[in-house]
Amino acid sequence: MKKNQIQTNSEDHTMKLAEKLASLLKPGDVITLEGDLGAGKTTFTKGIAQGLGVKRVVNSPTFTIIKEYSGELPLYHMDVYRLEDSDEDIGFSDYFDSDGITVVECAHFIVDYLPSDYLNINISYVDDHKRLITFRPHGRHFEHVTSTLIGYI
Repeated sequence: MKKNQIQTNSEDHTMKLAEKLASLLKPGDVITLEGDLGAGKTTFTKGIAQGLGVKRVVNSPTFTIIKEYSGELPLYHMDVYRLEDSDEDIGFSDYFDSDGITVVECAHFIVDYLPSDYLNINISYVDDHKRLITFRPHGRHFEHVTSTLIGYI
């Protein structure tokens, strides 16, 4: 396993990792999540939400594209899968430059709209319960966040 990868052994373990990540984030941070359908992108987002103190149930915004949650910091959860082959900008920069944390599932469909600094996380299956989580930081802030997070593990 590379130093920017962590293997989780359960859904709860994945959520705890994401919850720890949330404690390292600041307003305006953008997290992108990639992975196969059912790999755990929304589960990871639920962990971030827990870490931010969100009380509402977090579920996939596949059909609404964006869901907003209140917590210690606002959480903006996007699933841009439905924007494949679309050049539509639905105000991404308003979210990316906000006072909250933005989590974008399937961000490869809007790569031209992403800020220069963000943390890309890829979640892949190992088996029914285990996931390999790979962190690809873009920018110094996220290099620090990643090394701090992996240092905790």
